[in-house]
Amino acid sequence: MGAHAQLLARHRAVLPDWLALYYDEPIAIERGEGRRVVDAQGREYLDLFGGILTTMTAHALPPVVAAVQDQAARILHTSTLYLIESQIELAEEIARLAPIDDAKVFFTTSGSEANELALLLACTARRSHQVLALRNSYHGRSFATMAITGNRGWSASALSPVDVKYVHGGYRYRSPFRHLDDDAYIGACVEDLRDVIATQTSGDVAAFVAEPIQGVGGFATPPDGLFGAFKHVLDEHGILYITDEVQTGWGRTGQHYWGIDAHAVSPDVLTFAKGIGNGLTIAGVVARSDLMDGVTANSISTFGGNPLSCAGALANLRYALEHDLQGNAHKVGGYLLGELRERSEAWPAVGEVRGKGLMVGVELVRPGTREPDPAAAGRALETAKDRGVLIGKGGLHGNVLRIAPPLTLTMDEAEEGIAALDAALGGL
Repeated sequence: MGAHAQLLARHRAVLPDWLALYYDEPIAIERGEGRRVVDAQGREYLDLFGGILTTMTAHALPPVVAAVQDQAARILHTSTLYLIESQIELAEEIARLAPIDDAKVFFTTSGSEANELALLLACTARRSHQVLALRNSYHGRSFATMAITGNRGWSASALSPVDVKYVHGGYRYRSPFRHLDDDAYIGACVEDLRDVIATQTSGDVAAFVAEPIQGVGGFATPPDGLFGAFKHVLDEHGILYITDEVQTGWGRTGQHYWGIDAHAVSPDVLTFAKGIGNGLTIAGVVARSDLMDGVTANSISTFGGNPLSCAGALANLRYALEHDLQGNAHKVGGYLLGELRERSEAWPAVGEVRGKGLMVGVELVRPGTREPDPAAAGRALETAKDRGVLIGKGGLHGNVLRIAPPLTLTMDEAEEGIAALDAALGGL
């Protein structure tokens, strides 16, 4: 029995059945460098998924490794009951970068926890538990964030601490408005938003929450300007705007630093996670100071903003800024997206290639139809792995390939990935 088979047997004995694993024969990744990883049996892969968009810069990035080693040698943990210089420094940097004036930052350990806090801030400020969210969305696996997740495959319970209503707009490919041009599509979605507020709420809605590009939902990408148009309606009702930048932040979309920037919107609350830590456990919330300070009960975070994670995240963020990884995402991601779109004309199983920067989704369908084909996505995932390339999979129907490598991806590596995807998709 090989190393992977042994690990799989042990995994199944002690971990939940609902804990998803990729591949018919799951692999364990033991080490990595740059955009390459090596599994437990010694095979090397080009990593085009980065641990679900979490390895933002590179595996074993020297400045991050050095920062973590230095901090670990001094102290690992103190808690927020004490001043933490790296936490303060990181918060200062994030507040400067955020599209929110007079911003304050609170650190958590996951995107789910960050979105929970965003809901708390909004519901406290508005004295309401009504929330608007997008269909096909994903905001986490905790109790309240499951409730605002508009994707049944990721909602384990109908019980909810908030009253949620869902609106159209994020997932254009399967929208009833998909036949419309951008302006008409936005107009139809705005009218749907108005109708939902008027018919399904009592009017005192706490917040609207949305991912600028839906991550788990298959990198569904609405037209630029949609959320700007939504904001006008929200402002009429005093509804707060929460942008979930867990997957779209830090320059990944190329043209903009935050996904919401494409919509000319200044949100009230912004949540982040994943890429900022480059694998370290860190996430957080940015909000206007009046909202952040609106929580009147005592609170701490045992692990949020801990010295180790903040030291590594600060080094990671500085590297991304100093090396213009947003610019690289725009350049290399634009090339990758363009090549896949052009080649998709010869791939009958591809319904749509979409995304921005280094955030690319390929939706697979039964040829000649819009019928989702999750089995084809599974086969493509396996073929890419066999070719030495790791990609992700998602979407409402599990039929979308997700490509989101570290932002240092080179043109040569993009070509390597394209060749593997050509083999995987051309053979469907």
